[in-house]
Amino acid sequence: MKTAVITVVHGRAAHLRRQIDGLALSARKPDEHIVVAVADASVADTVASAGWHANVVQLDESPPLPIALARNAGADVAIAEGAELLVFLDVDCIPARGLLDRYCHAAATPEHRDALLCGPVTYLSPPGPHGYVLSELKIDPHPARPVPADDVIADSSDYTLFWSLSFALTVRTWTRIGGFCEVYRGYGGEDTDFGQRAAASGVPMRWVGGAHAFHQYHPVSDPPVQHLADIVRNAQVFQRRWGWWPMEGWLSAFEGMGAIGRRADGRPYMS
Repeated sequence: MKTAVITVVHGRAAHLRRQIDGLALSARKPDEHIVVAVADASVADTVASAGWHANVVQLDESPPLPIALARNAGADVAIAEGAELLVFLDVDCIPARGLLDRYCHAAATPEHRDALLCGPVTYLSPPGPHGYVLSELKIDPHPARPVPADDVIADSSDYTLFWSLSFALTVRTWTRIGGFCEVYRGYGGEDTDFGQRAAASGVPMRWVGGAHAFHQYHPVSDPPVQHLADIVRNAQVFQRRWGWWPMEGWLSAFEGMGAIGRRADGRPYMS
């Protein structure tokens, strides 16, 4: 099964390099690596310096970052090049040695081949002075998501748990879902929307044991106030499409700190 890994990059050269190092160590190598560089001309140099073959797709877009559009653009290129399985990895995710093999196994199994496939993710602590040593990374998956045993593929009906850090699906299933909704711009909401699109399309969801990824540490704020405007706008887009408010924890936190107000129907607005 011809497999393409799709990664969206904007200003994360060190993270991309570590992802490439992880892919180079994979038990199964991708047939294609589609790297979508969003307003970042340095990405091709990062790929070249790693000695790695990737198709770097330049996407010149002004802020806010068009994550949904960029993922769709990467999928379009992968499909045009004959990919049968699309594996999406965020740029700050390092694949474990067995990630691609497990996704490919699931996609080749009749009862799972038409499913949206999700993998466990371990959030890493800050690296030491010499960076991460990939052979020494310890699997400790995030507890908020299912973690099947490494030889198990588990059904799930909770599409709100879908995350876009690491997932895979066949081209047939991608086409059935229709890709990401490009109305979303900037941070937040587009992956929750994708999960709802999958559910509405009747696409089953599976958690693939053994398809581990490692999320590289980078400083974050909680709630993510630097993305406040994006989150408020995208939450409104989502509510219009699906009838309920996503990212409720962040919206409540923003309201509690006085950054936004909420109308009687829950609609957020900038204070």
